[in-house]
Amino acid sequence: MKKTVAAAVAAAVVVGASATTFAAANPFSDVPSTHWAYQSVAKLAAAGVIEGYGDGTYRGDRQITRYEMAQMIAKAMAKNPSGASKAELDRLAAEFRDELDALGVRVAELEKYADKVIWQGKIEYTFKRHRTDEVWADQRRNHHSTNRHLRVNQDDWIFRFEPIMEVNDHWTLRARIDAHVDLSRDTSSNFELVRGWAQGDYDNFQIRVGRQPLYTNEDGLVWDTEYTGADITFGKLSNGLRATIFGGRLNAGKVGGGIRHAGAWDGRQDGGSGEARFATAAGTIGSWGEDPTSMVGINIQYDPGEKGLFGGLGYYAMKDDDFKYINLDGEKIPNYWYSRHGNTDKAQIYTINAGWRLGKAQIWGAYAKNSKADFEATSWQALVRYGNLYGGGNQSTKKGQWAVWAGYKRLGTNASPIAISWDDAYAGTKGFVAGASWAPFDRIVVLAKYFKGKYITGPGDAERIFGRVEFFY
Repeated sequence: MKKTVAAAVAAAVVVGASATTFAAANPFSDVPSTHWAYQSVAKLAAAGVIEGYGDGTYRGDRQITRYEMAQMIAKAMAKNPSGASKAELDRLAAEFRDELDALGVRVAELEKYADKVIWQGKIEYTFKRHRTDEVWADQRRNHHSTNRHLRVNQDDWIFRFEPIMEVNDHWTLRARIDAHVDLSRDTSSNFELVRGWAQGDYDNFQIRVGRQPLYTNEDGLVWDTEYTGADITFGKLSNGLRATIFGGRLNAGKVGGGIRHAGAWDGRQDGGSGEARFATAAGTIGSWGEDPTSMVGINIQYDPGEKGLFGGLGYYAMKDDDFKYINLDGEKIPNYWYSRHGNTDKAQIYTINAGWRLGKAQIWGAYAKNSKADFEATSWQALVRYGNLYGGGNQSTKKGQWAVWAGYKRLGTNASPIAISWDDAYAGTKGFVAGASWAPFDRIVVLAKYFKGKYITGPGDAERIFGRVEFFY
């Protein structure tokens, strides 16, 4: 290591103009005012970067250790230099990184990360008008119309927190906390931790562990929910080829076997004043979903980004007694509305999706089939859109963004367990959909969807009007 005096000159350059006044008296008895390094040493002494020895000497002819040099750098860092001085300090800090860690600069770095908690979220208002024809089914699975038409309106207000807490350069902790207000009944819920997971982001892979989002590559045809488990994604997370492997458990009420099973929306969201009216309005026939669901899956997707062809494959395997049984007045009976013989507790869903994109224009489709189900075992959608704000917005949404889209959807109940498509078409129906979204201001989105169709199984028409306003922060 160079002499202390030479090191002081380098450090003085870093500190720069942040310490321009010197002590009236010579700070060190062994550095006379005629010494070539006097100005630098005096500047550092005035700034508190160097202190010398107890006898008033500086001992500039002594070899210093890397640890002592790191002490000087750490004190210079506290002065927050800028410009060329900061650039020089950055180079010195990189050279003496290990010694700075030993001095406690590493602790300061961890404190910096602890302060990095990003509070974001949204407030959204949702309106749905849900109209169906009432039907009933006999034990032979024949369906009959009652000639009654049911209309149910829902007004829902959600206040959502989505904090992101930085652990280090690669790992973050993430959560979603929701509170609901049912405006049609003037009732509200307490805040609920809907999701909470740890996420590690690296150059070519991502790891997530905990209760996390489950949204797969068919654009919401199969899943839009959360599950407790883990996944790992290899490849490009944005544009390019990627593969995701995941597994875990779904909440007991998330998956059931049956036909027209819209029961994943509870009475507050889609029913009238109680569960019985909701069951009739939604046309639910089959299991309500009483047991947790074990599941594993894999997605492989290619997406070049702005233009060109994109597409991928998916596979999901589930095991759940709700596929096999129905709880009828406390007694388990075979679920003949899932499989013909009511003898399987498994689901195996295979999917494929493909599309073409050129700028703001896009056309795409997706198909899903549950090989274990005998009823409503397939789903598919084909849509075309134009614009740059498909669906809802986010914290990056800019004023003036918009999109319109239209297409056709067929959502078999046993192939689309929890689909985002239920905003327009819903489980057990098929028909035409249309939608539009617009951002009148930054981080404010107005969204509208419409569905007009029929039941897949049995007689009856179905219609839905969906509207939402989102405010992001």
